[in-house]
Amino acid sequence: MSNSRRKVAIFMHMDGLGRVDVDLNSANTFDDSKVGSFTEVGPWTVDPSKILWLPQVDSLRQRNAASIPKLIKRQLLPPGARVVKVGWHLGKALLQWRLIERPQGNPASREGLSRRLKVAFEVLGPTYVKLGQIISSGEGIFPVELVTEFKELRDKVTPEPFDRVRRTIEHDLGATIEDVFSSFNPVAIASASIAQVYLATLRTGEEVVVKVQRSTVAEFVKRDLAAMAWFSPALVGRIPVAALANPPALVDLFAETIVEELDFRLEAANMLDIARILAETDQRSIVVPRPHPRYVTKRVMVMQRLQGFSWDDAQGMRDAGIDTSKVLRAALVAFMEGAILYGVFHGDLHGGNLMVQRDGKVALLDYGITGRLSEFKRLAFLRLLMGGTINDIKMQTSALRDLGALPQDTDIEAVIRDLGLDKPAKDPTTMTPDELTKEIRELTKALLGYGARLPKELMLFIKNMIFLDASLSRLAPDVDLFAEIMYLATYFSNKHGARIAAEIGIDPRERAVDLDGVRGSLGLDAETEAITYRELRERRETIRTRMEENARRNSKRAENKTALSKITKTTSKALRGATSVAQKLAKR
Repeated sequence: MSNSRRKVAIFMHMDGLGRVDVDLNSANTFDDSKVGSFTEVGPWTVDPSKILWLPQVDSLRQRNAASIPKLIKRQLLPPGARVVKVGWHLGKALLQWRLIERPQGNPASREGLSRRLKVAFEVLGPTYVKLGQIISSGEGIFPVELVTEFKELRDKVTPEPFDRVRRTIEHDLGATIEDVFSSFNPVAIASASIAQVYLATLRTGEEVVVKVQRSTVAEFVKRDLAAMAWFSPALVGRIPVAALANPPALVDLFAETIVEELDFRLEAANMLDIARILAETDQRSIVVPRPHPRYVTKRVMVMQRLQGFSWDDAQGMRDAGIDTSKVLRAALVAFMEGAILYGVFHGDLHGGNLMVQRDGKVALLDYGITGRLSEFKRLAFLRLLMGGTINDIKMQTSALRDLGALPQDTDIEAVIRDLGLDKPAKDPTTMTPDELTKEIRELTKALLGYGARLPKELMLFIKNMIFLDASLSRLAPDVDLFAEIMYLATYFSNKHGARIAAEIGIDPRERAVDLDGVRGSLGLDAETEAITYRELRERRETIRTRMEENARRNSKRAENKTALSKITKTTSKALRGATSVAQKLAKR
């Protein structure tokens, strides 16, 4: 950026903002390290007092929150056209799979189904792409083939034609692309459910990234939410897994997150909130790209361009001398501090939203989904994690109740007793597939009996923890998990012990870490002193293989039973025919 002193008059078509004079040099005299965790050197500095779009944020949040009940209100009649289209594309994908890949058996069957579902989700638009993105960060929970295919929905969705993109940019900025940018690459570097991302250079010389919302996304989201709101109540209690996931709450979560994602001014404000928390906790190993102080509107956001290694490129990082286990640890600590100490956290962690710079710092991207907890629920989260650290089952269960996972009048002691939470854990690797299936079925039945649900705030938190857990396989497969838990507990005790004691009445500095609960959750016996993620993954693979083999045996038995039944029916019919003929001959 030139050091010459200059002022630029810019017309901003942004909710009534008119022509403004901005001193480009004065912005760079402000030390923004005090307000956020950013790169040491940036294209501009972030001075909240001079950000044109920031004063609108509170009223925008209130307006969005007020619109959600109407969007998810169940209508008298279903939104027919959208339901038909969804049914057509999903039904076609399943039918083609049944006819082509399923007869081939696994892995071809799973690969074919995953590929066809990915294509159907992409065709159905942003809401289903967003669902696919959630699945893509569920490694260890969903089949690997499904996760692999759905990863493409993070940033490889077919982009919108550039002429539409140009119209959106020029409408929202109130100026032509050429007036604002000296260069603008029309080929998107990323294209996902809500927006597309481009590389450009401002006329003032800064290299930037430009995020542009898809022109039809708002209308698609409204129709999809209407369809989901119609069907979700019918799923409650009908499918055990769906019942625990609480389908109406999932629709509510979709509505809250996607509606907020449709306004980039809110996303830019989320960036500043997360950056502030990272600065206040001195987590400078995580950096946030600077949003532009002027060029942020409802559908367009200009931000600092950052570069680095893909989150999945563990070998590239190691070759560059980066300690990938420290990278993962920094991400985990920052995520947990934001959630339990401030009630604000990045709500959509996946490989497409993280990159690692050559200095080892993690660049955190895409703030469309940001978890925000009320003070009551933040303290419940704190008690949940503290209870896990000291293996206090009653504290953990009551915290889950306060988070909404159980009804408020739940008898905590009865839940612990009926679910056997106070009993030694069973090792799933020593159980037969039938025993494990029975155990899961009985546990699910008991949870449903208590009215258990997975509240929306917990959904976001668990999704992120699943992603970070899966990242261990690439970034730190041989790290001792128990040692890492001890490190985290010691870190929070030493740095935040006084605050935790004041907020929940338990001082972690005076309570020893109890790993028995962790061992129990992993199905390990009390004698296990250490376990790496590689070893844990092998245990999971053993269980998965046994379950699949059992399913194949059951399927084969069912096929044999069906074939035997057909043979029996055919033989019986033949015998009846022969008997009838014999009787007729005898009468002659």
